[in-house]
Amino acid sequence: MQSCLDIDNSGSKSGSDSVGFVMGQRVHLTGDTRRIGTVKYVGAVEWYEGNWVGVDWDNGDGKHDGSHNGVRYFEAQGPKTASFVRPHNLSSGVTLLKALEFRYHGESTKEEQDEMYVLSATNKKVSIELLGIDKIQNKLSRFEELTSVSLAYLGVSSAGPPGHINTTIPRLKELDLTGNLLFDWREIAAICKDLPALVTLNLSYNIMSHDISGMPLLNHIKVVVLNHTGICWKQVEMLKDSLPLVEELHLMGNKLRGITPLSSDIVHGFDSLRLLNLENNFIASWDEILKLSQLKRLEQLFLNNNCISHIWYPDHNSLSKPPNSHELLGESFRPFQNLCCLLVGGNKIEDFSSIDTLNLFPNLLDIRLSENPIADPGKGGVPRFVFIARLAKVEILNGSQVSPRERKESEIRYVRLVMSKCHDNPEEIKKLHPRFAELKKFHGIENEKVANGATVPQKMSSSLISITLKCVAASIGEKAPLTKKLPATTTVAKLKILCESFFKIKSVKPKLFLQEEGSPLPTLLDDDMTSLFDFGVGNGSTILVDEEC
Repeated sequence: MQSCLDIDNSGSKSGSDSVGFVMGQRVHLTGDTRRIGTVKYVGAVEWYEGNWVGVDWDNGDGKHDGSHNGVRYFEAQGPKTASFVRPHNLSSGVTLLKALEFRYHGESTKEEQDEMYVLSATNKKVSIELLGIDKIQNKLSRFEELTSVSLAYLGVSSAGPPGHINTTIPRLKELDLTGNLLFDWREIAAICKDLPALVTLNLSYNIMSHDISGMPLLNHIKVVVLNHTGICWKQVEMLKDSLPLVEELHLMGNKLRGITPLSSDIVHGFDSLRLLNLENNFIASWDEILKLSQLKRLEQLFLNNNCISHIWYPDHNSLSKPPNSHELLGESFRPFQNLCCLLVGGNKIEDFSSIDTLNLFPNLLDIRLSENPIADPGKGGVPRFVFIARLAKVEILNGSQVSPRERKESEIRYVRLVMSKCHDNPEEIKKLHPRFAELKKFHGIENEKVANGATVPQKMSSSLISITLKCVAASIGEKAPLTKKLPATTTVAKLKILCESFFKIKSVKPKLFLQEEGSPLPTLLDDDMTSLFDFGVGNGSTILVDEEC
């Protein structure tokens, strides 16, 4: 008789296993704490003796979908994520203190010590002596002094006897329980109650039960990480009364599609929440995010890698408002009053109105827009300087600081670009480029017609600009950078000819790029008839000289 159906695993062939598992329980394969799954079935399997446990594996490494030989026993998450396993081949986990003992009191084996060596000049093994290791191990062995503990993937499933945790690690402030077998919130409550100094709790990759009833008040917890736990927003709402002073809440990878408050259209409570992480979920509508707009202390909102296509701010002049939007537009509090960091990279934003509306957020300074269609040149997106010019207050864009110099050069370049593209249609400029008139006036750029009908600032176009030319073409070889003063009206075509002379190249066709401070990729100067001035090249700019493929 097999010990395991549809997976390779050795074990007893006896059919007299004592089961001891319950539906929904988290287990791991004996001897492999990273092979974790959820119990979906306990009992007999037709044509086989004894008891079996049907497990749906987290990593999807199974053989079937919960059915065997044409008989369905349970529904698995995928076509090949499940297995039937003998009970003795599964572990229901250990207490937190057992894992702690293993993690910090376990000594290295002789085999492990023998592997710690380097090879000498004569190819002989020289043992490594880690300086201070005895002192470190001694400190780690004194549990009462520990303030931070990581017990990731050690099979923790319970708190153990009441009071034992507090007696053992009374000073603990940070606890990482990533990837364990915890699923009952009562065990989480027991752990937290026994650790009165605990501030940070990480429960990532523990698939938690939907029943959160009876959670006690835990007003010492400030940071909670619930990434990939299967939690939904209704459960989050149930937790908020138990965690009144939580400042950071991380909910990545939970397949969230919406924000569903229990008693209102707007999320209330969470009076201390400063950071909310909703990355890697399935939120598509900005209306869902607006339900968070009255969290009075919210400073950082992480929404990377969702499905958002449009952003709008619910001011009093909004043309379209969601149902019950009067809750959003109260006179006493502006929506997202303290939000200073908004990360929306990796979404589906492709319209400029979403970018321009970010100026309406009262204190928004740090913005991430990368990996959206509007930031992808291959999909018709625009370069960094356009975002800087359109976003009046942004100080950090896509993780990179916007210096005063970069802002000035970006705004001037943007004004020139708009003037060259829309010079005969002032109404179109006003509609499509809300900051154009403001920036044009601020930088003192005056109109002066040129031969091609475009408008450029007379003072700027008639002056000389100092630029640095760096040759990066592989076939040309190493060349020292050159600094040249050229008229701002010099065209790209003319500069290419000059580069052939400057670097004494004849067989190579130059290709020019503008390298901008803070921009991860240089901008191709792809129009030979456009002037350096119109491309935004100014004093101190760097032009990279490459070669056509």
